[in-house]
Amino acid sequence: MSDVDFFFDPVCPWAWITSRWVTEVVSLRNLQVDWKFISLRMVNSQRDYESEFPSGYTRTHTLGLQLLRVASAVRDDAGNDGVARLYSALGQAIHVDKRLGEMSEPKLVGSMLASAGLNANLAGALDDSSRDATISAETQLALDRAGKDIGTPVLTFAPPDGPSFFGPVISRIPRGEEALALWDATEKIARFQGFAELKRSLREAPQVQ
Repeated sequence: MSDVDFFFDPVCPWAWITSRWVTEVVSLRNLQVDWKFISLRMVNSQRDYESEFPSGYTRTHTLGLQLLRVASAVRDDAGNDGVARLYSALGQAIHVDKRLGEMSEPKLVGSMLASAGLNANLAGALDDSSRDATISAETQLALDRAGKDIGTPVLTFAPPDGPSFFGPVISRIPRGEEALALWDATEKIARFQGFAELKRSLREAPQVQ
């Protein structure tokens, strides 16, 4: 049983930053994270990408779905730990090394799988739409827990019945005591049953490392 479920789409920079905060807390508190999937392409499937999103979002969100197919194959082959290692490798390449445009290439994804100690042949899942049912089910689970009109990431404390929410959306990665303080504050707010939303639209540029 995990301490927290973390729903991610690998192309989202905000989810990536939050995930690195979560992994920092895990290293300090020895918590167990279950890495789950939420596809931005599926979340926004009923929206008009041409009029509602900036140019390029269709390709980016579709690429996120393709990479989640690979993550699904990794989970079947190497379990939750394998998904964690893959997400770390993908996030480094996409958000830190700025290689998003190359991530649809099976050869590159295969080399990343190998570098993470995973089966390079699983890169073939990029175009395996049979895995979309699993991704869709987990996307719907995230929406059922946190509500609609949200993005990534989604966190659940003490799953499956603990509180869930979209976020926290943070623009930099806290470390050490700062990471723990933010974790404790976030969990305390989440566990208050009457809590609904805390938001400001002003953001600094994401600092991904």
